[in-house]
Amino acid sequence: MLSKGHEIQRGQVEIVDTETLTPQEHLLRKIDAAIDFNKIYEIVEPLYCEDNGRPSIDPVVLFKMVLIQHLYGLPSLRRTASEVGLNVAYRWFLGYSLTEETPHFSTVSYNFRNRFTTETIDEIFSWILEEIANAGYLSTNAVFIDGTHIKANANVKKKIQEEVPIAAKRYAKELMEEVNADREMHGKKPFDDENRPKNSGPSKNTSKKKLKNLKKEAKRRKVTKSVSDPESGMFVKGEHKRQFAYEAHTACDSYGYILDTVVTPGNIHVD
Repeated sequence: MLSKGHEIQRGQVEIVDTETLTPQEHLLRKIDAAIDFNKIYEIVEPLYCEDNGRPSIDPVVLFKMVLIQHLYGLPSLRRTASEVGLNVAYRWFLGYSLTEETPHFSTVSYNFRNRFTTETIDEIFSWILEEIANAGYLSTNAVFIDGTHIKANANVKKKIQEEVPIAAKRYAKELMEEVNADREMHGKKPFDDENRPKNSGPSKNTSKKKLKNLKKEAKRRKVTKSVSDPESGMFVKGEHKRQFAYEAHTACDSYGYILDTVVTPGNIHVD
């Protein structure tokens, strides 16, 4: 006998225990039991005013929302804020009831752009890493590093060309030092920053003024910048579609614990 679906009941009032709606084996329950998030209050306290201004959103909630975003691979803070409002487990983790309004994505974004400094994020990251190490779960016998790109939410057609100074390339300098050490070991002349033997000097046909202008030009380059997300960079790699993106490098130990993550903008060209 064909059994039809039960009658849909919408808009009805129910009394529920939100504690029972989140499974005991849920990942967020395990995280909540393992981490004392009160440490965050100590770290961010200097960034808040004690005696004036309107009440702020709990900073622990803001950091937990970002944690949810990364744990569950949500593509943006806008999507994260939307999912938090719909997901019972997320609400439980943040301490919000089923009817309580959860933070707007712009509030989270504003705080991470204008209130929480780089030093704040580094201190919280170091604290969590230290907790993992103290618990005996961290091994630095082998460190694995990998890189990828993160697509920016930016229209590739809305772009401008801008001339920017070339940043100092520390790793290139270190590599050159290694090359020169090897050349000296084999009785060869070391290279300078322009890959010429030291003290070789410019060509006789090159005037001092022209040489000065060439060096000045070499210190700047043109980059493609997004109008809607100026911090991103143009990503070009093989057959990948040209897009604005961020470059991300992550280091982790043999257990998969992240030791460091660096996300940088800039034009990324990989052939």
